[in-house]
Amino acid sequence: MIELTRLNGVRFSINCDLIETVEETPDTVITLTNGKKFVVSEKMEKINDRIIDFKRKIYAKI
Repeated sequence: MIELTRLNGVRFSINCDLIETVEETPDTVITLTNGKKFVVSEKMEKINDRIIDFKRKIYAKI
């Protein structure tokens, strides 16, 4: 799970394994594999960094 921020400032966690696409249009829109969309304040690069950090933590335990 990674933490993100909605445009209204509310923080939430999302399962990064369910992310299908991340787009900047100019707002950052995350689309999940089930079609649900989230608009967040973080930029695409920051989201990618958080996913990589999360995966490193998970796979370091194996």
